[in-house]
Amino acid sequence: MSKVSKRNASYHEDLVESLKDPEEAIGYLRAALEESDMPEVFLVALRNVAEARGMSRVARDARLNRENLYKALSRKGNPELSSLYALLDALGLKLSIELKRAS
Repeated sequence: MSKVSKRNASYHEDLVESLKDPEEAIGYLRAALEESDMPEVFLVALRNVAEARGMSRVARDARLNRENLYKALSRKGNPELSSLYALLDALGLKLSIELKRAS
């Protein structure tokens, strides 16, 4: 494994470890929602949070197929709203709507 690959693997491991903390996970997901390429970034961020909790356990709790969950939470993923709600519920999270702040 090259130095860059090891560094990326270490970063990902550290990230996933930090996302075990629910407050860290919430902040991370909120930041992902602010990105310009938000849908893709948010899905990958949600995948990282699910990995932190244990993808197999999350898939089971959400009553979703683990392989399909990985695919849905990729940059090219397009999960159904019902799957997103089930996943968020399994993570102990919920979706909320806020009034957009004026720029």
